[in-house]
Amino acid sequence: MGKLIDGRWTSDDMETDAKGQFVRRASQFRSMVTADGSSGFAAQAGRYHLYVSHACGWSHRTVLLRQQLGLQEAVSISFVEPHMGEHGWTFGEGGDPIGGKRKLHEVYTAADPHYTGRVTVPVLWDRETATIVSNESTDICRAFDREFAAVTGTRARLFPDELRAEIDAMIEANYAPLNNGVYRAGFAKSQEAHEQAARAVFARLDELERLLASQRYLLGDRLTAADWFLFPTLFRFDAAYHTHFKCNLRRLIDYPNLWGYTRELYQVPGVKEVCNLQEIKLHYYTSHPSVHPRAYVPIGPELDFDEPHGR
Repeated sequence: MGKLIDGRWTSDDMETDAKGQFVRRASQFRSMVTADGSSGFAAQAGRYHLYVSHACGWSHRTVLLRQQLGLQEAVSISFVEPHMGEHGWTFGEGGDPIGGKRKLHEVYTAADPHYTGRVTVPVLWDRETATIVSNESTDICRAFDREFAAVTGTRARLFPDELRAEIDAMIEANYAPLNNGVYRAGFAKSQEAHEQAARAVFARLDELERLLASQRYLLGDRLTAADWFLFPTLFRFDAAYHTHFKCNLRRLIDYPNLWGYTRELYQVPGVKEVCNLQEIKLHYYTSHPSVHPRAYVPIGPELDFDEPHGR
């Protein structure tokens, strides 16, 4: 783990409150790329670079939208190493392709020498101004969908205007109990905090199972950003959250509709290429010594995401 305090790296544990509940701090780089450049960051091919991790669910959102919206040539990308040790996220052989850094926290201090806070992925970097535009996955995804439309020429929209309120409501409904809930369960430092978070995880999974019994996707018959924001959590659930974070009341494969829905999304063209379950397992089981101090990686579970989904 670790964070920067006034630009200096320090190793520390996950933050929890007085009740032992995990606390996720808000992202601090919150500028936006705009089509017209009015924000100071114009949507231009070749200008931006995306730092991500195959292991991180928040990163996975941005990678999925980059892939689905055809931004592979417009926005370059690099992946940090799956193991997160005493120096946080680090770059592998060859280092950072933009600034030659070895550690992600050095990218943060290149943008702000006095930055204080967590060093997280994803990060959207602007080559022109040599700074971080955003380290908030939702902002990055919205920019990819709306502001880069003229760059890609695609008419596909994952945040369509006519469904904006419904998409926002669904994303919000999934975030606290499920997307972030698995972390609240896994990083809890009291029995009460763990149980409260874990029960909320399964209450939301139960609700989604009922919803998907009567419709194909979260908002009906159309794939939207809400589905791609949920998918990374579901994809990781049985391999990481069920065991490592002890969210073990049920498995994802015990939910027929959710399991079929997850396989369907995985089988969308271009998705499996950006899903790396081995790196996910390597990260979770070796990077959190307070949760799994022995740091060995389990051999299972066996999951066939290519099995026909029947939806």
